Amino acid sequence: MDTMVRKLECYANNLEEIVAERTQLLEEEKRRTDTLLCRMLPRSVAEKLKSGDIVAPESFDSVTIFFSDVVGFTSICSRSSPLQVVEMLNTLYTLFDDVIGKFDVYKGKGHCMTYWLTGFSYKLQPITVTK
Repeated sequence: MDTMVRKLECYANNLEEIVAERTQLLEEEKRRTDTLLCRMLPRSVAEKLKSGDIVAPESFDSVTIFFSDVVGFTSICSRSSPLQVVEMLNTLYTLFDDVIGKFDVYKGKGHCMTYWLTGFSYKLQPITVTK
């Protein structure tokens, strides 16, 4: 009987460890999917979707849209290694992300290497753009 109780205790402890491990994996995956969702959609829309709310279409009297493109990208790529291109783009878009993170804007990546931002009038903040 003692052997049976010890085996059941061991089994229960093992199950608790498995549940804890799987819970941690699930939480990590949820963080990754939340991050991805917020990269694909404006944060306010992503939050509504996550909470199960209906996301109604919105209309704005005024918006600002900024498009950016890497001039000569094809030429740069032809003279660079794939790793150099990745490093250049990572540096460039990390700088972009650092600047726009200070403003309430939604960013996206368009066709090829086009980078775009949208700011809505009700939350618009002045941005100084330099070349």
